[in-house]
Amino acid sequence: MINRRHLLAVSAAGLAYSATGGIPDGFAQPGGKTARMLVGFAAGGNADFVARLLANELKGYSSTIIVENRPGAAGRFALDSLKSSAADGSTMTLTPAAMIGLFPHIYRSLKYSPFLDFVPVTMVCSFPYLISVGPVVPDQVKTMTDFFAWCRANPQLATYGTGGVGTPMHFTGFMLARSAGFEFIQVPYPSSASAVPDLLGGRIAAAIVPIDTTLPHVLTGKVRALATTGPQRSPFLPDVPTIKEVGYPSLEFIDWMGVFLPAKTPAETVSSLDNAIREALKKEEVKAAFTKISYEIAAISGAEFAGLIKSDFERWGPIVKASGYKPED
Repeated sequence: MINRRHLLAVSAAGLAYSATGGIPDGFAQPGGKTARMLVGFAAGGNADFVARLLANELKGYSSTIIVENRPGAAGRFALDSLKSSAADGSTMTLTPAAMIGLFPHIYRSLKYSPFLDFVPVTMVCSFPYLISVGPVVPDQVKTMTDFFAWCRANPQLATYGTGGVGTPMHFTGFMLARSAGFEFIQVPYPSSASAVPDLLGGRIAAAIVPIDTTLPHVLTGKVRALATTGPQRSPFLPDVPTIKEVGYPSLEFIDWMGVFLPAKTPAETVSSLDNAIREALKKEEVKAAFTKISYEIAAISGAEFAGLIKSDFERWGPIVKASGYKPED
């Protein structure tokens, strides 16, 4: 596995961290003293790593950006806090896609509206999911078609690990089984990485997780990659077909992390942060850091980002409904 804590230390050395944070009086425009970047996950994970890497490169926007971790509620706490923050550019959030496009369909009482409470600044990076199989699946199963046939012949063994119920991984597996006509049993774990030991140990047949989670084991031959969910082949696994190439274009999905500001933030402030992020993502050391975690840089315009968010939202609604998933409070 990639040592993300080591990468964190190298890439964000000297970046201040605060559990509670605080914005000095007088921050009213970009370039001000201190800003906060809220992250809905604990320190040491990928979202935290991306936030610290990015925050350390945004000196043109603010002299200091404090990464403030707000773990819990599957990432919702950070967005709850962003909603109530001042719309002056002093507080932003870096969040994965699910909190924006999927969560409105799986939680009955979200405290925030992705479309009313936030301004999308830009997508920062993207990554596909990797569908892979472990040693419980015979070596002669080398393609998705082979795997579907094996699942139909061995329904009691047709299991897939994910990073949790109600995640994009969960629903991707549901749609895969529905589209190909076989039974596929989800085995949810507390995190994507938690599924790996059971995949390697033959306790589950497959995993549908972000590409970085099982990539090291694919490269060592302990796990076999069958397909990725992105629109193009991953540069990290160029020989592995996309889900569209194996005949299931409706399952195409790319996950992302993006930056948001509170609603009513002045347009010039949004533009200033957008420009600062774009400049940061051009740096070779930043590109290299993303490569090490198998993420692709994906800065797009605010308008394009808003369109993607709308598309994600519209995509997940019918899928969640068809799965029979019962929304949570």
